[in-house]
Amino acid sequence: MKSLVAKLIKKTFVRNVIIVATGTAAAQFVTIILSPIITRLYGPEAFGLLGVFTAVIAIIVPIATLTYPIAIVLPRSDNEAKGIVRLSIYISLIIAIITALFLLTFHQSIVQLFNLEAISSFLFLIPIVIVFSGVLQVTEQWLIRKKQFKVTAKVTFLQAIFIQGSKVGIGLINPIAAVLIIITVIGQILKPVMMIIFVKRSPQSTTHVVQDEDPEVSIKKLAKEHKDFPLFRAPEVLLNAISQGLPILMLTSFFGPASAGFYSLGKTVLSAPSQLLGKSVTDVFYPRISEASKNGENLYALIKKSTLALGVIGLIPFGIIVVFSPYIFGLIFGAGWEVAGEYTRWLAIWSYIGFMNRPSVAAIPVLSAQLFFLKYSVISILLRLGALATGYFVFSSDLVAVAFFGIMSALLNLVLILYTLNISKGFNKGI
Repeated sequence: MKSLVAKLIKKTFVRNVIIVATGTAAAQFVTIILSPIITRLYGPEAFGLLGVFTAVIAIIVPIATLTYPIAIVLPRSDNEAKGIVRLSIYISLIIAIITALFLLTFHQSIVQLFNLEAISSFLFLIPIVIVFSGVLQVTEQWLIRKKQFKVTAKVTFLQAIFIQGSKVGIGLINPIAAVLIIITVIGQILKPVMMIIFVKRSPQSTTHVVQDEDPEVSIKKLAKEHKDFPLFRAPEVLLNAISQGLPILMLTSFFGPASAGFYSLGKTVLSAPSQLLGKSVTDVFYPRISEASKNGENLYALIKKSTLALGVIGLIPFGIIVVFSPYIFGLIFGAGWEVAGEYTRWLAIWSYIGFMNRPSVAAIPVLSAQLFFLKYSVISILLRLGALATGYFVFSSDLVAVAFFGIMSALLNLVLILYTLNISKGFNKGI
């Protein structure tokens, strides 16, 4: 067993996953330790309003760069990758300006449509979040390209200390939803700034510089060469963000901000095991499968092995949440949060299958399956929101609505895994 563990640790892929997971685990530890204090300070309604604001920016932010940063990992030339960096930043600035103009014009209509009166003034922070989100996406993908996973791990931990510590410190004085929203925005700005600072100080940025002899590529040419990202991946990401964010908006509209607060806390808790290894695996797996494709390796075996491994790893933590979450939530977060536990046991089924499908999602660009992913996302959002609406209009129950939503989402993620495995077989055969 010792020799097997030692052998695994020596593998670059496993070592990089451990590095990223360590930073994420440290960040999640800070969140877990401070969350019981935060939930007792603010309450479900404040969490619900934060969830509504987060849902709004979560719908817009993923397409702040039209997903061009995902292509940073793909080129062999650093000059091409740098060109994609510039292209992505320019796009984020344009989208931020368009968003600001849109908010100035239709602010009141948006507030009334989604019942956002309580956070209406904070909507004008969204253009700022878009710009820094673009910088963050670019920086994250550049670090993945250069395999500087230690920087990502360090910044993830420090950001968690700032965000969660600030919520507690300020909440002791003034525990209102506005505090949660402003801290969230500052956290979005702080993360890319810290990444840039640390990457400049990293030894790799000075001692491992490789001169790129390829001439600089025009941004227009790069935009055209990687046009499948804005044409197919960006709409898919937008639709996925809508499917993630709309449940909170719909729960707020149907059942009030407290229901949105229960849902938001459940999703936050579930993100702990998902972020601990899920994002870590995705960040490391993406460049790994990209290299495997270039080297003619068996992509089907690589995706299958990674998916099954995540299934085994996630079985115990997600299983515990499904069985015991109402009791755990009441004990840890305080009286009144048991309903969030009931929500979470259904959402955990979705999160578990979503945890397993990380390799499949990472493989989509490499398998040139972005058009399929877009079609899948269109059908997915319709079925998910249909399940949520059925719970409200047919059963008039927030719990039934969340249960239907969780089960439908789990089934859709399973379909994605099976389809990706199927097309990876044809990819190896050159089909």
